Amino acid sequence: MASYDRLRAGGSPRPLETGDTWWYAAVAGEAAGSFSTRVRTRTRRACLGAVLLLTVVYAGLVLTATGRRWGDAALTGRRADTAATTLLREHPSLAGLTTLSLVLGGVLLLAVGLLRKRYALTGAVAGALVTAVALIGLLQRYAPRPRLLDTVGAVVPSGFPSAQTALALGIAFGLALVVPHRLRGPTVAAATLWAGAVGAYTVAAGDHRPGDVIAATLVVLAVYSGLLALLARKGKVRPAPRSPLPQTLLATVPLAVLAVAGLGAGLWLLGDTLSLPAAAPYDPAELRLAHRCGQALALGVTAAAGLLLLALLRRVDVDGAPAPYRLGGPFVEAAGVPRDGELVGPFTEDGDHEIS
Repeated sequence: MASYDRLRAGGSPRPLETGDTWWYAAVAGEAAGSFSTRVRTRTRRACLGAVLLLTVVYAGLVLTATGRRWGDAALTGRRADTAATTLLREHPSLAGLTTLSLVLGGVLLLAVGLLRKRYALTGAVAGALVTAVALIGLLQRYAPRPRLLDTVGAVVPSGFPSAQTALALGIAFGLALVVPHRLRGPTVAAATLWAGAVGAYTVAAGDHRPGDVIAATLVVLAVYSGLLALLARKGKVRPAPRSPLPQTLLATVPLAVLAVAGLGAGLWLLGDTLSLPAAAPYDPAELRLAHRCGQALALGVTAAAGLLLLALLRRVDVDGAPAPYRLGGPFVEAAGVPRDGELVGPFTEDGDHEIS
């Protein structure tokens, strides 16, 4: 029911069921300023903003010589960062644990949705995850970029964007839609931190550059914002109660601290790392600084994406659609079978419902 569609005082106490309201409520739900329209508007803007930022990141870090040099320095600087090298050397099982966590995360996503019998929503989330990974595969294969050669003259495959980060963050965002509304905040916070750790590992292990992680985050954010806009367009969203303040702080404070600290430190260090010489040799201290700058920026962008998703889903419930609107239900049943030439409408003689 729309916010201005109310039951008459003293009317029928029978709760509304599927098909109990009529088509006018569907039209009212699409009116300017309605809840579905507001959700659709802000999610479409978020999708467009993520696409524009992805374009800027691609142009700045892939198509420009300065951006490529910074990415190469951040990738090479992992060897000069003693903290990262020591961690990877002492814990070689991290590679297997990262892969295992991605598999378990996907299983958890499907299990939660199926156990809660949200089959359509689970299918939509799985489709969004597959779409994000497919888009990343297309970008890696067909996005124009300069030909990069390794030391033996072979073409270096593109890692832009990072498939591992996209898969981890896609699982995190998918869990935000299939878990109960009261658990959404803590789930998004924990899953986003896990996705940030997966992205940080790929950079520290030399599998991806920081720009690859940032681009993957923006791709996932654009795809899931588009999914939310589609759900709102189909009328699959409804208002949700306000979350308790402690629960809200538990979800937003860690992500906000990580986003502010990561973006702040990364942007502060970026000015020093962009002044790298055009050719080797490089100072190991500068390479280490570039690596840490890239890690900070990647973590900050990932945390900011989690915060933005929570903002888009603020007081929005996708845990089941509102009552569909069609002409039928108890109104027509109470009115009886119409005679020839008699107009049939949603209102009956008892008048237990009105739309103001």
